[in-house]
Amino acid sequence: MSEEALIVIDVQNDFCPGGNLAVAEGDKIVPLINEMIGRFDHVILTQDWHPANHSSFASKHPGKEPFETVEMPYGTQTLWPDHCIQGSGGAAFHPALKWTKAELVVRKGFRAGIDSYSAFYENDRTTPTGLAGFLKERGIGKITLVGLATDFCVAYSALDAVKLGFETTVRLDACRAIDLGGSLEMMLGQMREAGVKLA
Repeated sequence: MSEEALIVIDVQNDFCPGGNLAVAEGDKIVPLINEMIGRFDHVILTQDWHPANHSSFASKHPGKEPFETVEMPYGTQTLWPDHCIQGSGGAAFHPALKWTKAELVVRKGFRAGIDSYSAFYENDRTTPTGLAGFLKERGIGKITLVGLATDFCVAYSALDAVKLGFETTVRLDACRAIDLGGSLEMMLGQMREAGVKLA
């Protein structure tokens, strides 16, 4: 067994064209991700998994529109269209994603009061998902991240991975970005600075 894992971030219907929070060309990365899944011994997926009343939904904040921000106890929160609601078709993995090889599916964002971008921590930056322990117990020290969206869940996961001591690569050709007000360039810069390998 190799000591490297592929972590596939949020390749779900709501983040693909036609979904409630569609990332442009989000579905175009699926064939490349499938090919990578075939090559890795260890595959882990994350799945955004929100209750219907999630606090990050603009619909829960009267007078607010999607992509505006609010202050939450844990800091500034971007408000999103309702998406990836537990058990919905939008929360399901893209139908073409060959995900059955996954050893673990990390569900995140299931606490109504806090959003979760990173595969490792909720947005309060202190509540762990348990993924770091799972990887470390299996002797996995090297990870490659792919999926949606480059500038949010992929970037936050990569930054946390480096902080936790993992050798971290992001395959940009197997990611797509939301790019909200220059967020892509900003997060690419942060990842480079932190020591994430952008491939």
